[in-house]
Amino acid sequence: MSKATHLECSLCNQRLEAARIANLCDCGGPLLVRYDLDTIRHRWRRREVGQGPASMWRYAPVLPPEAESVVSLGEGWTPLLRTRRLGARLGADSLWVKDEGLNPTGSFKARGLACAISMCVELGIRRVAIPSAGNAASALAAYAAAAGIATRIFMPRDVPQANYLECKAYGADVTLVDGLISDCGRLSAELCAKEGWFDLGTLKEPYRIEGKKTMGYEVAEQMDWELPDAIFYPTGGGVGMIGMWKAFDEMEKLGWIGSRRPRMIAVQAEGCQPVVRAFQENEPRSRFWEDAHTLAAGLRVPKPLGDFLVLQAVRASHGVALAVSDQEIMDAGAALASEEGIYAAPEGAACVAALEKLLVSGFLGRADRIVLYNTGSGLKYPEAYSTRFPRTASGEQDKLGGLITPR
Repeated sequence: MSKATHLECSLCNQRLEAARIANLCDCGGPLLVRYDLDTIRHRWRRREVGQGPASMWRYAPVLPPEAESVVSLGEGWTPLLRTRRLGARLGADSLWVKDEGLNPTGSFKARGLACAISMCVELGIRRVAIPSAGNAASALAAYAAAAGIATRIFMPRDVPQANYLECKAYGADVTLVDGLISDCGRLSAELCAKEGWFDLGTLKEPYRIEGKKTMGYEVAEQMDWELPDAIFYPTGGGVGMIGMWKAFDEMEKLGWIGSRRPRMIAVQAEGCQPVVRAFQENEPRSRFWEDAHTLAAGLRVPKPLGDFLVLQAVRASHGVALAVSDQEIMDAGAALASEEGIYAAPEGAACVAALEKLLVSGFLGRADRIVLYNTGSGLKYPEAYSTRFPRTASGEQDKLGGLITPR
């Protein structure tokens, strides 16, 4: 079956060869993978999708790597859980949570890095580098280890401890940086330029978005090919939202869905909301957010590279971008856990807090079919949740992580 036909710049529309090593376009725009969807449409029917594996690779005809290059740990095909109590309390009769915390390495980042590392195998790339707020680094370290690829990781020094330990266990070379992910990005780019490592930073290459777009294919399939009325997505780099928007376009061209789209709702933290500010000011791109701070590590991205693509999706869908406070995030995370048994990452919990605001304002109504994306497991954020549930013991029992040792 036909695979990628070419790469296309999201800014200037320049076309590049599909089977080549590429980062950004010459104009600085992120590259997108394009396919011969008309040919695929006649060879791959919607009813055949269910015959594929219970992973994101059930959508292999619209993913770039050849089968022999795929590096998989079982990513994707995460559950879409209908809420029983939370929705009723908030006033949303049809509320689902797409739980990405059940992916390998505990977050949706597994999807993007599985696809990217698979393409590295196919293209012969043996050394990769990434700047990360945490979960992308964990996912890269795992998939690179599975593929036998050398990895350099740059993370803020205050990255969640779980992410740091994962990366070290997987054998990655980790540099902790006194700064934000933007500072990590600068150091990673310098390494790549100087020593020839391949840059796997957010949207710096065309393949992570392809893995993440499978979240859009999955939500369509799991809702019997009828997209919801609204999708809430925690937006740091925003690649998940960009990928889903791309998936919806591809599915329409395949004849699998119609032209109706969900309202795309970008959720950020009050301490770092560049996309929200750009949306409110009707700007096409965001400005760097000074003094970025939030306990939701994945939302602490002061200037997303793909901000213009996120804003395009939000505006085209008649959606909205809004911010919530850290206190609201932790309250929402506790509510989601206690009412639904879903222990969400703070980023996912932010969507619950945002939903409550939009229901109160009337932007969304009780009858709307709503999907919230929880992008990671709360188990990866003991530091964040310890601010809400502090331990009162002292001594060894008070250690974060609860180490049990002989007495």
